Amino acid sequence: MLLLLPLLSLSALWGFVLNLTVGDGAALLQANSVYQTIGVTSTDLGLQLQAERAQSSVAITSRVLTSGIGQQRGRTDRSVDKFRDAALADDSHGPELRSSLESLLHQLDRLPAVRAGIDSGQNTRLEVLSNYNRILDSVFLLYDQLAAVPDLAIFQQASAMKSMGNAREMIARENALISGALIDYRMTPEERTAFGEYASTRRFLHTRGLSALDSELGGPYRDTFDSTAFEKFVALEKVVAEATGDVLPAEARNWKATTDGIATWLDQLNLASSNMLADRTQSVATGIMARIAVAGGIGLIAVIASIIISVRFGRRLAAELAGLRSAALDLADVRLPRVVERLRRGEEVDVQAEAPPIVAGGSIEIRDVAHAFGSVQHTAVEAAVGQANLRRGVSQVFVNLARRKQSLLHRQLTLLDSMQRRATDPDSLEDLFRLDHLTTRMRRHAEGLIILSGAAPGRAWRNPVAVVDIVRAAIAEVEDYTRVNVPPMPDASLDGTAVADITHLIAELIENATIYSPPQTTVTVRGDVVANGFAIEVEDRGLGLSAMEYAAINERLASPPEFDLADSDRLGLFVVGQLAARHGIQVLLRGSPFGGTTAIVLLPRTVLAETASPLTLTAERLTERPAEFFQPAAPAALNPARPEPDRAESGLPRR
Repeated sequence: MLLLLPLLSLSALWGFVLNLTVGDGAALLQANSVYQTIGVTSTDLGLQLQAERAQSSVAITSRVLTSGIGQQRGRTDRSVDKFRDAALADDSHGPELRSSLESLLHQLDRLPAVRAGIDSGQNTRLEVLSNYNRILDSVFLLYDQLAAVPDLAIFQQASAMKSMGNAREMIARENALISGALIDYRMTPEERTAFGEYASTRRFLHTRGLSALDSELGGPYRDTFDSTAFEKFVALEKVVAEATGDVLPAEARNWKATTDGIATWLDQLNLASSNMLADRTQSVATGIMARIAVAGGIGLIAVIASIIISVRFGRRLAAELAGLRSAALDLADVRLPRVVERLRRGEEVDVQAEAPPIVAGGSIEIRDVAHAFGSVQHTAVEAAVGQANLRRGVSQVFVNLARRKQSLLHRQLTLLDSMQRRATDPDSLEDLFRLDHLTTRMRRHAEGLIILSGAAPGRAWRNPVAVVDIVRAAIAEVEDYTRVNVPPMPDASLDGTAVADITHLIAELIENATIYSPPQTTVTVRGDVVANGFAIEVEDRGLGLSAMEYAAINERLASPPEFDLADSDRLGLFVVGQLAARHGIQVLLRGSPFGGTTAIVLLPRTVLAETASPLTLTAERLTERPAEFFQPAAPAALNPARPEPDRAESGLPRR
């Protein structure tokens, strides 16, 4: 895309310049073509109209229609037909030329009416001449459009030739006026004024045209104007123009002999000069088209070469950028997640090996981008390693603090056990039991902090423990233990290595059930042997969750994510998921048919044992309390009234 814009600009500029040049050459060729058709036929038409005008002047004066005027009208009509055919043969002319053609054709349509006025004798001589003059004015207006060409030199010469043609028309008007006046040797004041205007206009046009013509075209005219015959014509023209009265001067009898030769020679000279100018136009147009062909070909080659070079460079650039893109995607989708996963597993990561420099060839810019991206990926991997080390250090600090707290709590529980054995006062014993229960809960919270840090709790059993004892131990770690009901369970035992974790897991679920259910309701914990192990259900009578919330929680329990400090309100959910994943335990939350939520814990056969050892239970003080401690009924002092907490999004307790 970056290469396409300048390439399109270059192509557009080349096309624009080529179009302008082609337009000039085509206009010159078109002008030459128009001259060969409309120009030639209109020139002949003008000559025939001039001849008919002169004979019509004689006829209107003598009141005699001779055979000569009839023959001339026939020649004029044939010339009109040729011109009309040429004008209507091509409709691709420009608007100005088309308008001039239509105006001339309209004037030619008036020719029969002009002739009728002559034949009837209703018009004066000057009126007849004026009617023909208007038609011929349209012919010379057409010449203005024929001279409009884009080449300045050709245009200047064509304009000068038009002045020479107009001057010849002034001589023809003088001749027509004198031809009629020689019949009666009289000239009215209006006719003498018109003759004077024709003479002065003729002199002006000859002077202007001759000054604009170059040496090649103007040389023959200068020779003609310097000839004796033309000087005689100029002298006679001056005599007639300066005469006074209605009678023609005697010198006017020599008009025909003086002007016929000059008029014929000027007609031939105008025709030859026009043909010479047409040939020159053709030559200039051909030269322009030849230069266009050369320049256009070179420009086309340059454009094609630019396209080829741009395409090749663009492909190479695209390939190099694709390599950079692949490296970026590989870093984002493969290497960086792999590094994070290895760091999560506690493995050592070599930053240099995981973020090797990106090798890129080609342009300097691409190599610079590759080097910059290599720095980015090195920094990203280094940051991931540093973040993992920081998390590991923070986790280790948490573990150390939690283990110190756990050690103190173990010593406190031992001291409380000794005090309970020595106590004899029931009230004091009850207070000691409360303190013992509070300490047990504190120990579970300390173990939760250890689990969040990725370590294992310090407690362990060498012998199997009965499932019912594990459930009771979990209930003992819950604040509202008096609300928990445990129906009889079948005999089953767990391996000692899993006792602490499973006790903690069940305690989290029971505490969740007690917090998010009304205080006057009970929480039931059931257990039974199933085909795939041992199933424990924790059922409450709360409000329950929506299907989407259950699905989200079960997804997190099945695939526990990495612990995020932002999810501080879901610590219980994270602890349950981590403990379940550690032992292959399946935990599922679903709606209860009685309202509320049922948490199902499926203990696999890998954690089950044959028998339980009461000695282990005694050693860890799981069954030394009275049996009443685990019954639903309890003294009011052990169940103080407290507000029902808000339900978290996960459905698990907030820490």
